[in-house]
Amino acid sequence: MNAVRSPIAEQLARRALPATVFVASAGVRAGERDPFVDAVLAEEGLSLGERHPRTMDDLEDDYFDLIVTLAPEAHHAALELTRSLAVEVEYWPTPDPTDATGTREQIMAAYRDVRERLKARIGRRFLLPEAKNATD
Repeated sequence: MNAVRSPIAEQLARRALPATVFVASAGVRAGERDPFVDAVLAEEGLSLGERHPRTMDDLEDDYFDLIVTLAPEAHHAALELTRSLAVEVEYWPTPDPTDATGTREQIMAAYRDVRERLKARIGRRFLLPEAKNATD
């Protein structure tokens, strides 16, 4: 729903990749903004600003070299969307932290886990120096 995993990944990628790389996230459906996302991004010095969840139809550009999906439903939608396009689609299975229960700290731990997994995956995929050193 473009409310949790994808916005986190978008902000992490925007920080890690050169400004010349266009990064945008969108979902199959638009959801509601999640305050835990704001909290885990703030811990990294990042913010969604005025950004709200959006769908693929909301994107201004429909040309991409790479689409990364984080949930099965999004992956199937991306494959359908790109069936006749020369676009690489990658699936990075990512747990849904909204399934977490318990105290606020336990829920935050689930969101932090997703953030850290995405940060590491972005680093490995795009061969960022910090990720390369972490795997050496």
